[in-house]
Amino acid sequence: MADDAPTIENGAPPAEAGGAPGGSGTPGKRSRRRGEALNTAIFEAVLAELAEVGYARLTMERVAERAKAGKASLYRRWPNRGRLVMDAVYHLMPSPERPADTGSFRGDLLELLRSTSRLLDGPAGEALRGLLSEVLVSPEHGAEIRAVSRGTGVATMRTLAERAAARGEIDPAAITERRLEAGQAMMRHHFLFHGSPVSEAVITGIVDEVVLPLFAAPPPAGGETAD
Repeated sequence: MADDAPTIENGAPPAEAGGAPGGSGTPGKRSRRRGEALNTAIFEAVLAELAEVGYARLTMERVAERAKAGKASLYRRWPNRGRLVMDAVYHLMPSPERPADTGSFRGDLLELLRSTSRLLDGPAGEALRGLLSEVLVSPEHGAEIRAVSRGTGVATMRTLAERAAARGEIDPAAITERRLEAGQAMMRHHFLFHGSPVSEAVITGIVDEVVLPLFAAPPPAGGETAD
């Protein structure tokens, strides 16, 4: 998008021209960065803004100023703040192909949910609350968010479940989409209704009372799998 992109994002005023996000008036020198270097600077600025002012007050203008990047650079990559925030949170998350290997399915699940708890206790949790609030009032925005979702949580769970099946801990036929979704869905539910951090007792209960029994149960009729 060109430099004449909107200067007010979701009702929040932009930062002072040439000033810092807080409006101190201190000029910020912009260096020429491209590709991953520029993206990383932008993502770090997004996470800092989420921690400092929250999702509701985060604007493309504030992020550009904090990252010392041109506003047009953001609009060329991301059409709105929701898409930008999602990519920043994905940048923060560990790779789903290489989750921690503790040597047992239970240990892997505990480590995964502890990691999820730590993420929810920071900018990622603020992003989740903000994105959910927009989805609830705008079905179109919800459809857009779902379209660009990467399914990282389910992908990580699939890696853990397939590893457990290879060890002989669970039946490969027990790996279904619903079972893969259950643990982290309960984590998000607890976070949204009870806040953070999600306690160790809750994490252990989700693993021992829900996820492990689900994967120990007989495979579903009809042979549903998480293809």
